[in-house]
Amino acid sequence: MKFLVDMPLSPELATWLRSSGHDAVHAGEIGLDRASDVEIIQAAIAAAQTIVTADLDYPRLLATAGLKSPSLILFRDGNWTDAEVVQRMDDVLRMLSESEVAQSIIVVERNRLRRRRLPVVP
Repeated sequence: MKFLVDMPLSPELATWLRSSGHDAVHAGEIGLDRASDVEIIQAAIAAAQTIVTADLDYPRLLATAGLKSPSLILFRDGNWTDAEVVQRMDDVLRMLSESEVAQSIIVVERNRLRRRRLPVVP
Protein backbone atom coordinates (compact mmCIF):
# COMPACT_ATOMS: atom_id res chain seq x y z
CA MET A 1 0.00 0.00 0.00
CA LYS A 2 0.99 3.63 -0.45
CA PHE A 3 0.81 6.02 2.50
CA LEU A 4 1.30 9.73 3.16
CA VAL A 5 1.85 10.23 6.89
CA ASP A 6 0.66 13.67 7.95
CA MET A 7 2.54 16.06 10.25
CA PRO A 8 0.66 15.27 13.49
CA LEU A 9 2.22 11.80 13.43
CA SER A 10 5.88 10.98 13.80
CA PRO A 11 8.15 10.22 10.82
CA GLU A 12 8.82 6.95 12.69
CA LEU A 13 5.49 5.64 11.36
CA ALA A 14 6.60 6.17 7.76
CA THR A 15 9.90 4.47 8.57
CA TRP A 16 8.09 1.49 10.08
CA LEU A 17 5.69 1.26 7.13
CA ARG A 18 8.61 1.19 4.70
CA SER A 19 10.35 -1.50 6.76
CA SER A 20 7.11 -3.49 6.54
CA GLY A 21 7.17 -3.39 2.74
CA HIS A 22 4.87 -0.44 2.08
CA ASP A 23 5.48 2.69 0.03
CA ALA A 24 5.31 5.41 2.69
CA VAL A 25 6.49 8.95 3.11
CA HIS A 26 6.10 11.52 5.87
CA ALA A 27 4.80 14.94 4.78
CA GLY A 28 7.92 16.56 6.21
CA GLU A 29 10.16 14.42 4.00
CA ILE A 30 8.61 15.81 0.81
CA GLY A 31 8.30 19.46 1.72
CA LEU A 32 4.69 19.34 2.86
CA ASP A 33 5.45 20.22 6.48
CA ARG A 34 3.65 23.58 6.12
CA ALA A 35 1.03 22.43 3.61
CA SER A 36 -2.66 22.94 4.23
CA ASP A 37 -4.94 19.94 4.67
CA VAL A 38 -6.33 20.58 1.17
CA GLU A 39 -2.79 20.52 -0.26
CA ILE A 40 -2.12 17.23 1.56
CA ILE A 41 -5.32 15.78 0.10
CA GLN A 42 -4.32 16.91 -3.40
CA ALA A 43 -0.84 15.40 -3.02
CA ALA A 44 -2.29 12.09 -1.79
CA ILE A 45 -4.75 11.96 -4.70
CA ALA A 46 -1.97 12.66 -7.22
CA ALA A 47 0.23 9.90 -5.76
CA ALA A 48 -2.64 7.44 -5.04
CA GLN A 49 -1.73 7.39 -1.34
CA THR A 50 -3.76 6.82 1.80
CA ILE A 51 -3.40 9.67 4.29
CA VAL A 52 -2.52 8.63 7.85
CA THR A 53 -3.16 11.40 10.37
CA ALA A 54 -4.43 12.50 13.76
CA ASP A 55 -5.95 15.69 12.31
CA LEU A 56 -9.72 15.61 12.84
CA ASP A 57 -10.41 18.05 9.99
CA TYR A 58 -9.87 15.51 7.21
CA PRO A 59 -13.17 13.59 7.42
CA ARG A 60 -15.12 16.86 7.16
CA LEU A 61 -13.04 18.00 4.18
CA LEU A 62 -13.52 14.70 2.36
CA ALA A 63 -17.25 14.67 3.13
CA THR A 64 -18.00 18.25 2.09
CA ALA A 65 -16.07 17.79 -1.16
CA GLY A 66 -17.82 14.47 -1.87
CA LEU A 67 -14.48 12.81 -2.59
CA LYS A 68 -13.95 9.07 -3.13
CA SER A 69 -10.24 9.44 -2.50
CA PRO A 70 -7.82 9.67 -0.90
CA SER A 71 -8.48 7.02 1.71
CA LEU A 72 -7.88 8.13 5.26
CA ILE A 73 -6.63 6.41 8.40
CA LEU A 74 -7.41 8.69 11.34
CA PHE A 75 -5.95 8.18 14.81
CA ARG A 76 -8.32 9.54 17.47
CA ASP A 77 -8.15 9.87 21.25
CA GLY A 78 -4.94 11.98 21.25
CA ASN A 79 -1.63 11.49 23.04
CA TRP A 80 -0.48 8.38 21.20
CA THR A 81 3.11 7.31 21.66
CA ASP A 82 5.06 6.36 18.55
CA ALA A 83 4.99 2.73 19.70
CA GLU A 84 1.21 2.80 20.17
CA VAL A 85 0.67 4.27 16.71
CA VAL A 86 2.87 1.61 15.13
CA GLN A 87 1.10 -1.17 17.05
CA ARG A 88 -2.38 0.03 16.08
CA MET A 89 -1.29 0.57 12.47
CA ASP A 90 -0.03 -3.00 12.44
CA ASP A 91 -3.44 -4.07 13.75
CA VAL A 92 -5.19 -2.12 10.98
CA LEU A 93 -3.03 -3.66 8.28
CA ARG A 94 -3.59 -7.17 9.63
CA MET A 95 -7.37 -6.69 9.95
CA LEU A 96 -8.14 -4.87 6.71
CA SER A 97 -7.16 -5.68 3.16
CA GLU A 98 -5.99 -3.05 0.70
CA SER A 99 -9.42 -3.13 -0.96
CA GLU A 100 -11.12 -2.54 2.41
CA VAL A 101 -8.92 0.49 3.05
CA ALA A 102 -9.51 1.85 -0.46
CA GLN A 103 -12.16 4.56 -0.67
CA SER A 104 -12.64 4.49 3.11
CA ILE A 105 -12.18 6.50 6.24
CA ILE A 106 -10.72 4.22 8.91
CA VAL A 107 -11.04 5.65 12.41
CA VAL A 108 -8.51 4.14 14.79
CA GLU A 109 -9.27 4.31 18.48
CA ARG A 110 -7.50 2.55 21.29
CA ASN A 111 -10.06 -0.25 21.57
CA ARG A 112 -11.82 -0.32 18.21
CA LEU A 113 -11.74 0.46 14.52
CA ARG A 114 -14.54 2.02 12.50
CA ARG A 115 -14.78 2.11 8.74
CA ARG A 116 -16.88 4.37 6.55
CA ARG A 117 -16.94 4.21 2.76
CA LEU A 118 -16.22 7.24 0.61
CA PRO A 119 -17.87 9.34 -0.58
CA VAL A 120 -19.66 10.23 2.65
CA VAL A 121 -23.31 10.89 1.91
CA PRO A 122 -25.83 12.32 4.35
